[in-house]
Amino acid sequence: MKKTPRPKAYQNVEFLKSPAARPIRLLSELLEPHQQLRREGIKDTIVFFGSARIKSKSESRKILKELTLKLGKSKGKKKGYQQLIEYVKDDVRMSKYYEEAVQLSKMITEWSHSLQEPFRFVVCSGGGPGIMEAANKGAYLAKGKSVGLNISLPFEQTANPFVPGELNFEFHYFFMRKYWFVYLAKAFVMFPGGFGTMDELMEVLTLVQTKKLKKKVTILLYGSDFWNEVLNFDALVKYKVISKEDLKLFKIVDSPSDAYKELVKQLQTNYPLETAKGRSK
Repeated sequence: MKKTPRPKAYQNVEFLKSPAARPIRLLSELLEPHQQLRREGIKDTIVFFGSARIKSKSESRKILKELTLKLGKSKGKKKGYQQLIEYVKDDVRMSKYYEEAVQLSKMITEWSHSLQEPFRFVVCSGGGPGIMEAANKGAYLAKGKSVGLNISLPFEQTANPFVPGELNFEFHYFFMRKYWFVYLAKAFVMFPGGFGTMDELMEVLTLVQTKKLKKKVTILLYGSDFWNEVLNFDALVKYKVISKEDLKLFKIVDSPSDAYKELVKQLQTNYPLETAKGRSK
C-alpha cells in the first residue's frame, strides 16, 4: 500500500509556525521586504516617528462636538461627560502635530519629485494611525509613494489607508521592523510620542553616538514644548551620562517650514543631489 509522503519542509505550515522554525521566519522578514523594496525602487527613506494616538484636527473636533451635544442633552452623568470633554480638548490641541506632519510629508515628497533620480527620499512610517497616518497621507496628497512598516499588535496598530498596498508591510518581530526603519533611512523626524517613539528615538541616537550607524543621518525632534518638557537632555549632560557633543546629534524644530529647510539642507550636504533641471542648490 502506497503511503502519502510527508510534505516538504518548506511547505509544512505546522513546522514553519513552530519554535524550531523561528530563524526561518526571521529571515523571511529580512529578505521579503528587501526584495519588494528593491522591486519598487526604494533606496532612501525619511522616517517619521510619533504617537499612534494623535488624531487629526477634524476627527478630534468631531468627537468633541458629539460629546458637547451629549452633555447638553444629558440629565445625569454630566461630570463624566465634562471629564471626557476636557480629555478630548487635549486631543484637539495635540492634533496640530498630525496636521503639521501631513504638511511636512507633502513638502518633502514634492521636493523629492523634483530630483532627477526617481524615488529618492521616500517618506516612511510605522504604517499605523496617528502621526504614522499623517506621514503617509502627506505623501499621498503629493501623489508620491510612501512606505508603511506595520507591526502586529493586540491594539492600536492597524494599517492606515494612505500606504500603497505594494509598500504596506506587516512585521511580527519588532527588531526586524526596526532594522528596516534604519537600514534605508537618511533622516528621522521624531514627532511627540510615547514608549514606542522614545524607544525608537533612543535606539537611533545610540546607533549614531556609538558609530554603529556609519552613514550620515539627520535627526529632527519636532515640537520643542513637548521634547523639552518630556526629556531633559541638559540634565543628562549635567550628570555626565552623555557629553555636550552628543547634543549635536539632533536638532529641535517647531514648524513644517523649519523642518523642511533643515532636512533639505542636510540631505543636500550629505547626499549631493540633482534636480530635474540640474544640480540642486
